[in-house]
Amino acid sequence: MRQTDSRRRFLAQTGAWAGLTALNPCERVLGAPKFAANPFSLGVASGDSTADGVVLWTRLALDPVAGGGMAPEAVAVDYRVAADEKFGNVVRRGKATASPDLAHSVHVELTGLKPGSWYYYQFSAGGWESPVARTRTAPETAGRLRFAFASCQHYETGYYTAYQHMAEEDLDLVIHLGDYIYEGGISKDRPRRHNSAEIVSLNDYRNRYALYKTDELLQRVHQRFPWIVTWDDHEVDNDYANDHPEDGMDRGAFLERRAGAYQAYYEHMPLRRSSLPKGSNMQLYRRLRYGNLGEIFVLDTRQYRSKKPCGGGLGAICPESTAAGQSILGAAQRRWLLEGLEKSAGKWNLVANQVMMAWLDRKPGPEMGYSMDKWTGYAGELKAVMEYLAAKKVKNFVALTGDIHSNWAADLKVDFARPDSRTVGVEFVGTSISSSGDGEDGQDKEQSARAENPHIRFHNQQRGYVSCTAAKDRLQADYRVVPYVSKPGAPLRTRASFVVEDGRAGMEKA
Repeated sequence: MRQTDSRRRFLAQTGAWAGLTALNPCERVLGAPKFAANPFSLGVASGDSTADGVVLWTRLALDPVAGGGMAPEAVAVDYRVAADEKFGNVVRRGKATASPDLAHSVHVELTGLKPGSWYYYQFSAGGWESPVARTRTAPETAGRLRFAFASCQHYETGYYTAYQHMAEEDLDLVIHLGDYIYEGGISKDRPRRHNSAEIVSLNDYRNRYALYKTDELLQRVHQRFPWIVTWDDHEVDNDYANDHPEDGMDRGAFLERRAGAYQAYYEHMPLRRSSLPKGSNMQLYRRLRYGNLGEIFVLDTRQYRSKKPCGGGLGAICPESTAAGQSILGAAQRRWLLEGLEKSAGKWNLVANQVMMAWLDRKPGPEMGYSMDKWTGYAGELKAVMEYLAAKKVKNFVALTGDIHSNWAADLKVDFARPDSRTVGVEFVGTSISSSGDGEDGQDKEQSARAENPHIRFHNQQRGYVSCTAAKDRLQADYRVVPYVSKPGAPLRTRASFVVEDGRAGMEKA
């Protein structure tokens, strides 16, 4: 293969450009390499389905947690897609380029597939084949959407048993709401260990993603369903806000760190070329349509947010949190969200959101304890969004939220300070997969939380995920929990279920 042709293929495949990484115009592509070990150690994945296509992902890594172990050369990777698991009816074959500039990751954007259909896919390179996985295109019309959402999978604090159970469900897709990795160093007395001190460089982030992606249960869910992903804070730095780090790092050094973190995120997720980072910036907020049944708005509440107000901890809603310009979304994303909600043709407006929208006073009695890292730190913008939902009569607004390592269900109010204020939507907050370790049911804590926050309908502190079924007349959310994650093999149970009726704001117990 000519060198110019190989570079053209790489640019077309990744959408890369000078400035993100130093692409070599004379990059040589190995068309028929031979590997002594399996290069598909990190599994495969798919995501961002449309009615006629989907993104397929893999990354070649011979020594995954030590830089990948690949030679600094591009590698040709074959892929095939079939309508059946045994590949009797192959509908696509092709080649992609795994370049060292993107850690030998591959992002194949398929088009021309049938709507609402399951497909099976497999990669091969160097005499090895990846696992066979399946994915699904979005339908043009649908009577039902089954999905699960999850977040916060701290490797050190527990096993991913919830994913074992999720893989057995009958789902159309999975939504991951952030904290796919954690950036911290090695801790003592944990079920599992991180592979380095706190990560700051591009290579550090690559190795940390590789560690997480070696988990067999996580790989299994990626192989079973297409994913929609977004990030929260730990993909870069705990509680960071735009260009403000947690610990006072120099701004220039932090933006360099953020650039590496964003690139590593892209390299390890089934994302489209439109999300390929430009330095320390990355386009992640986007909208996906699931036929006539749902619009899925994927938010990014980290990259554009203002600095946390009011000292950044727990406290009262202060003037700074309601000031003009204090934003968790940024002006462009906020405009995109509101215009999209007003024009939405979907039955359900599903918002993949990182941090809790509903006000949550964590201190009993007259003293107030609202987190400034959540939407309450940006209370003026939250109120403006809630008022917009009311004014434009946006139907069936359902926020899907992670981050907080506990389960919550809440009615969303135009004015949370007034319990009798109009309800304009609901929020289902899912607990962590493993973060914070073994949880507890904590019914006494639920009663305390509901006493301080009358719009809260449910609270639980166990680990797990939320499984949802959206139909034309109603949406049901089932809170799935496991009793422990400090050792493998925990059983699963449904702790609570809630229903939202079409056209009726608020929820009821199922």
